[in-house]
Amino acid sequence: MNSLLYLVALILIIGWVLGFFIYSVGGLIHILLVLAVISILLRLIGGRSV
Repeated sequence: MNSLLYLVALILIIGWVLGFFIYSVGGLIHILLVLAVISILLRLIGGRSV
């Protein structure tokens, strides 16, 4: 589950970077960034439970 969460965060960050430099959609880009940061924080706080 943690690797899936990390993958989602990575995809959101890539989407934010591409959107910021290519598409400039506006508010949606910042929402993607916030979701990515929250996902990474949840992964760091949760730790590895393998």
